[in-house]
Amino acid sequence: MTDSPRQTDISSPLPPSADRHMWRLAWPIILSNISVPLLGLVDTAVVGHLEDAVYLGAVTLGAVLFSFLYWGFGFLRMGTTGMTAQAHGREDHDGLRTLLGQGIGLALAIGLVLIIAGSPLITLGLSLMEASETTRALAHDYASIRLWSAPAVLINYVILGWFLGLGNSRVTLGILVLTNGVNILLDLAFVPGLGMTSDGVALASVIADYCALTTGLWLVARQLRRMPGRSDRAALLSISAWGTLIRVNQHLFVRTLCLLGATAYFTSQGASFGDDVLAANAVLLQFVMMTSHALDGFAQAAESEVGRAVGQNDWQRFARSVGAATRFSLITATAASGLLWLCGPALIHLLTDIPEVRALATLYLPWMVAMPLVAVWSYLLDGIFIGATATREMRNTLVISLLAFIGLWPLLEGFGNQGLWLAFLLFTSVRSAVLGGYYLHHRRHHWR
Repeated sequence: MTDSPRQTDISSPLPPSADRHMWRLAWPIILSNISVPLLGLVDTAVVGHLEDAVYLGAVTLGAVLFSFLYWGFGFLRMGTTGMTAQAHGREDHDGLRTLLGQGIGLALAIGLVLIIAGSPLITLGLSLMEASETTRALAHDYASIRLWSAPAVLINYVILGWFLGLGNSRVTLGILVLTNGVNILLDLAFVPGLGMTSDGVALASVIADYCALTTGLWLVARQLRRMPGRSDRAALLSISAWGTLIRVNQHLFVRTLCLLGATAYFTSQGASFGDDVLAANAVLLQFVMMTSHALDGFAQAAESEVGRAVGQNDWQRFARSVGAATRFSLITATAASGLLWLCGPALIHLLTDIPEVRALATLYLPWMVAMPLVAVWSYLLDGIFIGATATREMRNTLVISLLAFIGLWPLLEGFGNQGLWLAFLLFTSVRSAVLGGYYLHHRRHHWR
């Protein structure tokens, strides 16, 4: 069975050049990922020009809180991508509709719960952050406004995951460019224009998120009109179908919590060495995040292609897709390491003017040079396992890696912050090695 003539080329077979196809999927995702920190820079610039630094502090605290909160529900995007890609590979158009409906329903339910029960979470989260009472009060107001966008943000995760599963990564780029563009324009309109403060930045984010949701739902409706099949209400309410969705997502949820836990543990241990070390680590973590944006692009492209290959039971396509993603990922990781080795000190100087922080960040820079070459495997393999919906293995890997991190750190604590970075690098190495072991096992016994 083939798609109707109105269907886009997302249903076409993998072209002879797997590399070209992988790049066509990945570049919109990479640009989308890069747009996220750019928005943060605009928010900072707008609020940073107000008369009191307390507003910038409030936005910073609130943004960190929501990054953790929403990232925890990132499984809605990842799980949707893998399951959609497999259904697309099977040409199960009814299943594609069901997955979309179930994903939106789950996201809406979680979003409404967050709105209803979010205030205690905000209070708890802010109480764990060191800040003045004034800053925390403004951050609470900021977060209370941002909370109203929870259903839109989470449903957008599902929509983006669904389109990525279909192999249409340009929708991801379009929606995120729209979201960030509207957000930036409203930032300027509300803060400098109307004289609002941190509450204006929060309101701009909420409106932008619902603009993105409206656009995403319109694109979904257009795609469904082009797609054969029909919506099946009985399948949408099927306990077995919901069971599969929840099983996949629950493993991803635990995996994400472990990853957040590792990051929080690293930050808290670094804080014990003083403010200068904490600031230096924060600067270096920006390099980790920027590298991850590029590597995630190829990993997410792999999610789509691997999932489709699994759905088709086409293991030659699987191998070609993994090979293409591996080549691009290794090239990117090598380039990132080379850039940090050659230009790292100059980049550090761009991020901070404090001499002590500059000196410490430069001292620990070699860990950043090594990190992409070690971390590349965990990003790549995450994409493969998400596409194959082998989420239990991802959960197990992060649990093992987090326990290794916590267990190794006391043995390395005597080396100070150098030991902390070594422990973090070993955490990443364990994550890559365990996932690699799972991959070799599945490739030998199942994925063939």
